[in-house]
Amino acid sequence: MVAQNLIFGVIAVAMGIAAIRVVTTQNIVHAALYLVVVLAGVAAVYILLAAEFTAVVQILVYVGAILVLFLFGIMLTRAPIGRTSDLDNDQRWLALAVSLLLLGVLAGVLADAFDDTKLPADAAVQRSGEVGTSIFQVYVVPFEVISVLLLAALVGAVVIARRD
Repeated sequence: MVAQNLIFGVIAVAMGIAAIRVVTTQNIVHAALYLVVVLAGVAAVYILLAAEFTAVVQILVYVGAILVLFLFGIMLTRAPIGRTSDLDNDQRWLALAVSLLLLGVLAGVLADAFDDTKLPADAAVQRSGEVGTSIFQVYVVPFEVISVLLLAALVGAVVIARRD
């Protein structure tokens, strides 16, 4: 249990640093690559929770599809690739204050809600099965609608990029 907590701490620190870099970097491609670290960290946390199916779906859908869509959008719309001062503003201190306030509120709510609650050992296996059943039986139509919407966004990015 101590090793699992230590690994979680390392993953959480890496995700936190990468998340901060996503919003503070002045290079849009680097921001997308930092987002890869954050999303892969979420998949690693799912693996620590013994929800392997959800971790694989996280990698396939978010890292493999959504992030590739972001990178295609960046490349096809001819966004500036290097450092751009337009991506920065003067509201860093306000953003920091709001972030710390939200962190405190979230920590307080989670501490009150879950206290010393522990999950049963087989809960992750049951949840993975329920997630798979929900995606591929109950919510198959919204799942397919979202995939068509993402395809339309990719085609739209190509059309916008090729107008000249």
